[in-house]
Amino acid sequence: MEPLEFRSILFLCVANSARSQMAEGLARARFGETVRVQSAGSRPTRVNPFAIQALAELGIDISAQRSKSVETIEPREVDLVITLCAEEVCPVFLGSAPRLDWALPDPDRPSERLSDEQRLHHFRVARDEIARRLEELAALRGIPR
Repeated sequence: MEPLEFRSILFLCVANSARSQMAEGLARARFGETVRVQSAGSRPTRVNPFAIQALAELGIDISAQRSKSVETIEPREVDLVITLCAEEVCPVFLGSAPRLDWALPDPDRPSERLSDEQRLHHFRVARDEIARRLEELAALRGIPR
């Protein structure tokens, strides 16, 4: 398979609170200055405290990140769009960048009666899966570990 070329990534989800925020933090940590990383949503809310905690466990601080609307993203500055929605309809991004669909269940699961530890477990699972997929993406782009 030939390398995938991109200089910028946009992670999309509805609320831009959990999956896309963790993906943004993990990608910044993985790619450093070699890739511009952004995240956004169609109905932005706030960064979920469990997302912040799950990444803090890896030494990644996303506490200063903010939820952003997809409408604030300049399409010409995005080379790759990665959607993370599973059970909801992901935001539309009008740019012409290629898209990857990394459908992951919402780790927040607000309709379920879960303890904080159970909720955090779902965030850890999502975090680890996003990290695994980022390693595959890095390999496709030819970025060494």
